Amino acid sequence: MSARPIATTRSAAGMPTPRLAVWWVIASEIVIFGGLLGSYIMHRIAHGEWAEYAANTNTMIGATNTFVLLTSSLFAVLAHQAAERGDGKTAARFLYMTTGGGLVFLTIKAFEWTSEISHGMTITANTFWSFYYTAAGIHALHVIAGMIIMLFVAQTAKRNEDLHRVEIIGIYWHFVDIVWIFLFPLLYIAK
Repeated sequence: MSARPIATTRSAAGMPTPRLAVWWVIASEIVIFGGLLGSYIMHRIAHGEWAEYAANTNTMIGATNTFVLLTSSLFAVLAHQAAERGDGKTAARFLYMTTGGGLVFLTIKAFEWTSEISHGMTITANTFWSFYYTAAGIHALHVIAGMIIMLFVAQTAKRNEDLHRVEIIGIYWHFVDIVWIFLFPLLYIAK
């Protein structure tokens, strides 16, 4: 049996190091998204004309993507439960399903953006669309990063190795979902 890296066996502040590390990453991401969303809200309050621009976002598409991400989070929870039972193959299967949810989200987003851009709603059209594409784009990059990491975690989980990583990527994925829960009403509903 090979020795596990010390970073996976020690703990800081009563928390395993990998879990503490992901919470530090999330804390830094909260600062980034918090600043972006805070700026968006302040600009939105100061610019009443943004309601006219926001009326061009497709609430049904945003709601569908919300459903897709929440469903993918359910799969991440089921993956974590399987990993806790020591069932790496099932955990991997649920991680693949979570990744599939991310892929569906990005595909819907690509069709949505293609339609908006073809109608002249580009990142340079006005400040609302600049915020819209920046916030949604940064979120999409986080979805992509989560999917890539999840595929690596699924590969090791399939072999029943490093099952603690399933929880770590799940925590990150839930953060990505929570960010969308803030973006959806701000960009799609508040018209």
